Amino acid sequence: MAITAAQVKELREMTGAGMMDAKKALVETDGDMDAAIDWLRTKGLAKAAKKSGRTAAEGLVAVKVADGKGVAVEVNSETDFVAKNADFQKMVAGIAEAALTATDVEALKAADMDGKSVADVITDKIATIGENMSLRRMETVEGDVVASYVHNAAAEGMGQIGVIVAMKGGDEGFAKQVAMHVAAANPQALNEASLDPAVIEKERQVQIDIARESGKPEAVIEKMIVGRMNKFLAEVTLTGQQFVMDTDKTVAQAAADNGAEIVGFIRMQVGEGIEKVQEDFAAEVAKAAQG
Repeated sequence: MAITAAQVKELREMTGAGMMDAKKALVETDGDMDAAIDWLRTKGLAKAAKKSGRTAAEGLVAVKVADGKGVAVEVNSETDFVAKNADFQKMVAGIAEAALTATDVEALKAADMDGKSVADVITDKIATIGENMSLRRMETVEGDVVASYVHNAAAEGMGQIGVIVAMKGGDEGFAKQVAMHVAAANPQALNEASLDPAVIEKERQVQIDIARESGKPEAVIEKMIVGRMNKFLAEVTLTGQQFVMDTDKTVAQAAADNGAEIVGFIRMQVGEGIEKVQEDFAAEVAKAAQG
């Protein structure tokens, strides 16, 4: 019986098995999907499927810089214990290396890594380590000068928070200082122009409502809003923030003093935006005992 690519894809999605394993299972069972699943289970190749429903909100962010380009990737796991696993760290480092030539996260999943796709490498690692894992995201930035910083590094180039800063002019030393600032201050955007207009408008409406509660005249309220919005923009934009290395200057002023213009940055933190499912310890132990 001829096995189609659609059948292989369906079986892979159901079990998490690799492409060649899925195809072999279908060949061995004459295309019977249920029998193929059982075949994979008996071979220990469908183990990943049991893990796929679990929330993967831990893991590592890895950063890599080469030839004026910086890339950051987040690879998630279920527990922080896995983030300390040398095999997991080696895999994450390889994914970051592959990301330097990928255009986006989907291209990265399909990219070659030691003769397999990145997606298949992750699936194999799920089976061997026994936790759900996922390549969640990837971001890139480019500039004349690019530097990275990892806060609380678990291994070289990877940790809980990864930052990359790209500049026009300046030097790597200053770029590294700005990257450290970004890790600490967590700006929402590079400058006002790159900040989401919806965020600005929402804050403006909040400040208008607060000001009107004071009962002051509209002309006074307008001046209050201008001052408060300027303060807000200084707090949330990188160039407007006070530079942590010299609080007498904004980041923009410090950049100018160093002959640099900051053109972009990435700040990536493990698990941000993922809703974690909380379980009590007893329930977690009971669940683990059931397999």
